[in-house]
Amino acid sequence: MNAFLEIPVLPPRSIVLSPPLNDDEFERMSMQCDNASLERSKEGAILVNAPAGGMTSDGNAEIIRQLRNWWIQQRRGRTFDSNCGFFLPDGSVLSPDAAYVTAEQLSGLTRSQLARFPRLAPAFVIELLSASDRLAEATEKMDAWIANGVELAWLIDPYAKQVRIYRPSADPVIESGNSVAGFGPVQGFVLDLEEVWRCFE
Repeated sequence: MNAFLEIPVLPPRSIVLSPPLNDDEFERMSMQCDNASLERSKEGAILVNAPAGGMTSDGNAEIIRQLRNWWIQQRRGRTFDSNCGFFLPDGSVLSPDAAYVTAEQLSGLTRSQLARFPRLAPAFVIELLSASDRLAEATEKMDAWIANGVELAWLIDPYAKQVRIYRPSADPVIESGNSVAGFGPVQGFVLDLEEVWRCFE
């Protein structure tokens, strides 16, 4: 057997193109990519994210379910899952695992604009750590969300059973209870963490 055949060929974690793709080209490439989720750094590097594993996918579904149930009670703004990319003010394109955009942020956006990657920073985002995620990279992404105008961001670590809470002009706060309560744009939303942890048992 050829020894080289035993070495798995791994896709690159990031790709730098010269010249870089413009916004329309990047969005088209992202929508045609079936095997990975693409993001873009503010420097223009394309970030390649592998599909989620079973437990992470289940956890994401549970988080979206709870966020959507909260939204149904007030039906203002919109919720988004991990398939949505957002063009951010610094030129990056990021995809949260879950997001909420207020009605005020949506005001003036057309249906055709909403059918594409929205050009705004959500008011609220959630990121769920997977087994392959590096905490340092995840915290950098949380800092990027806040720097681009996100009002409240949660980084959920199902392995440590903790939630890191980010907001502008404040150090992150770590919560480790059975639930975490939203405020500001998601006042009244309470995420039942025990249901999320159950997805990883």
